[in-house]
Amino acid sequence: MNETILDQLAEIVGNRLLTDVDERVSYGYDSSFGQYMPDYVVQVMATEEVQKIVQLANTHEIPIYPRGASTSLSGGPLPVYGGIVMDFSQWDQQLDIFPDDLLMKVSPGVKTGDIHQLAEEHNLMYAPDPSSSIICTIGGNLAENAGGPRGVKYGVTKDHVLGLEVVTAEGEIIHTGGNTVKNVTGYDMTKLLIGSEGTLGIITEATLRLIPKPADTKTAMIIFDDLYTAGKSISKILTSGVRPSKMEILDQNAVNKVEDYAGLDLPRTAAAILLVEVDGDADVLMKELQVIQQALLEIGVDNVQIASTKEEEAKLWQVRKLVSPAIVESGYTKISEDATVPLSKIPEMFRKIDEVKQRYNLNIVVFGHAGDGNLHPTINTNMRDADEVSRVEDAVEEIFHYAIELGGTLSGEHGIGTMKKPFFPKETGEAGMLFQKAIKQALDPKNILNPGKIFPEAGEKRLVLKND
Repeated sequence: MNETILDQLAEIVGNRLLTDVDERVSYGYDSSFGQYMPDYVVQVMATEEVQKIVQLANTHEIPIYPRGASTSLSGGPLPVYGGIVMDFSQWDQQLDIFPDDLLMKVSPGVKTGDIHQLAEEHNLMYAPDPSSSIICTIGGNLAENAGGPRGVKYGVTKDHVLGLEVVTAEGEIIHTGGNTVKNVTGYDMTKLLIGSEGTLGIITEATLRLIPKPADTKTAMIIFDDLYTAGKSISKILTSGVRPSKMEILDQNAVNKVEDYAGLDLPRTAAAILLVEVDGDADVLMKELQVIQQALLEIGVDNVQIASTKEEEAKLWQVRKLVSPAIVESGYTKISEDATVPLSKIPEMFRKIDEVKQRYNLNIVVFGHAGDGNLHPTINTNMRDADEVSRVEDAVEEIFHYAIELGGTLSGEHGIGTMKKPFFPKETGEAGMLFQKAIKQALDPKNILNPGKIFPEAGEKRLVLKND
């Protein structure tokens, strides 16, 4: 540690500077893989603090790693080159709603679940709903452009942000967007920064767009005898004239994991189940589900069970919420990916994952956001078994490559981070990657903002889950 840097950081944040090894080590990991040791940890609570720290880091060329609640599944906040971890999780004081303007202004450490709660108190809705909303922070959602089950109808985080306050790599404070839905003054810097994983600027405030809360919801569970038909049904539903608000799929392995875990009387022999929610005026919801039923009958699907009460509806959605805890009950490590493919290619993706599962002899569970093609092939593996870990690495790489071949993407919502950067050029092409690198170079010429993320470095050509 540099004593001069320590003194200057202490002057900025006081006792919110963490230097002990046992404190710093807990900031060296997230919900993905890899362990790194930061040199300094600062818990920031104001834009001015962020600005001063960035100016200090820029002068001395020290890496900065913004961090929220560490729920990232891609290695987004990992301090791969040491430096300063900037912890935003304590900065949750600003949560201001302006219901007449349908917007909210929030500081980066506010939990997404608290945003949902405040919006609902005013009969409004903040639509993005990542599964970790109870614990994840809005700053992390913005950095990764988080999605969630409602993405099929309402889109993802970037679709619900009107403006940002940002500290640049050189310590300037800028504002993008504003307080209006329409704003075409210059480049759309708001959308550029959202999903940039903290590599282009550090977000210190966000203005979020709210929408009227739908009056009611209704949910159906559709049961399938084969995965191909399950995949085919997704496009059939979405072209039926009805736009579901949620559309989640679980394969047989996922269904049985949940049934073992919670005993919800699920159909164990089903090849897959699809949970479909419609929202809006209570008088039309049953008609919309009937339209979906009729569309499915055209491809021979007739096992549609509609929840008749709110308790039954809640029970159906509990099935989806329990997939992750059911998978990790074994005590082994859960490796969750989020390859996304065009809707028409979902059946092919299911077939490929099943083939990979058999060939590599792995325990793969598939679930995810069926309505936007965002699947979560999830592997439960023993990280102490080197041979199994190697097979997992090969299997995940094959899934990534196949998703791209189908016209899909490496990531629908988790981000690239450290986990997927070896495959980044395969999706973007060399010229596409260099174009994005040019943006990074222009906005962060000293490469101090979250370095070591997104872009592969020399020699990085494959996924590595474990280094011995």
